[in-house]
Amino acid sequence: MNEMTKVERIKAALRKEEVDKLPYAFWTHLPGDDLIPEVVAEKTYEFYKRYDLDFIKMMNNGMYATEDFGCRADSSAVKSGGATVLTSSPIQTAEDWTRLEAPDIHKGAYGRELKHLQLLLEKTKGEVPVVLTVYTPLATANKIADSMLKYGKDNKPLCHIREGNGDKLKAALEVITETTCRFIREVISTGADGVFIASQTSSYDYFTDEIYQEYGVPYDMRILDAAKGGWFNILHAHGDKLMFDTIKDYPVDAFNWHAFETLPTLKEARDLTGKCLIGGIQRYHITNRNKNAIIDEIYQCLTDLKGRGHILTPGCVVRYPLDPEILSFVRRAKEEIEAKITY
Repeated sequence: MNEMTKVERIKAALRKEEVDKLPYAFWTHLPGDDLIPEVVAEKTYEFYKRYDLDFIKMMNNGMYATEDFGCRADSSAVKSGGATVLTSSPIQTAEDWTRLEAPDIHKGAYGRELKHLQLLLEKTKGEVPVVLTVYTPLATANKIADSMLKYGKDNKPLCHIREGNGDKLKAALEVITETTCRFIREVISTGADGVFIASQTSSYDYFTDEIYQEYGVPYDMRILDAAKGGWFNILHAHGDKLMFDTIKDYPVDAFNWHAFETLPTLKEARDLTGKCLIGGIQRYHITNRNKNAIIDEIYQCLTDLKGRGHILTPGCVVRYPLDPEILSFVRRAKEEIEAKITY
């Protein structure tokens, strides 16, 4: 078939139609640079062009959604393989949830990310789909409370719910949800093709089904509704022990998860979500330069899904150290395997 544009290729994948070649992408973090819109937009564009990606998942600062609520973070560990961590949180007691105030999305960190988006779109000129990362409200609350790297008794929202202070958490979720909805609508209006919705707490590592149904799902539905103007909205189901039955029917265009690291399997995800799947490579195989594992997973993806309704990516952000040779290898391996497989 004739060569497709990147937009045509992604749209065909979303419709589960035949594509000229399997679309693919990956993303990482750009610590320090991601706080300067002009720099991160330029470096993201260079990253996209260097690896000839089929869509751009913006490499927003991982804690941007917490800054305007009073948090401070440290990204110094990212380049050595770590993650951005909070150094200051406004949530110390349950009562603190009631003190969160809605920020102006055109200023501060939200304004910075809108500028980042605007500059990137000026560079790409519509040649490639662009999606901006947002977080589900309960995930944002967990980030604000410095609970993303902690489970069980150290999870502040869960502790406050169990202490009988769920109403105070809900007050904060209202503020976070309204802010996120305003931001998403502005992102789509600015020209993004969709949003990459990071559902980082729809996991049994964090909450029970009952708690997520009350404190997660209703707020998730509101931000999903705000994103309806986009044509390329992705649900990123983060981590292990997913609440798959709860999130599999969320109204998005594509489903992304840590495939091969956790359930569901490729075929289960295809059959039970009915959506285009985004994923297929364990990100640590890229970081650890494990070429055999990368080849094996690409082969499994192509034989299981047969190139339909699939966009090849890692399950999540590729951690440092980054090796440009291995990043280039992903595309070469994909193309070589595609050339040798007949369906």
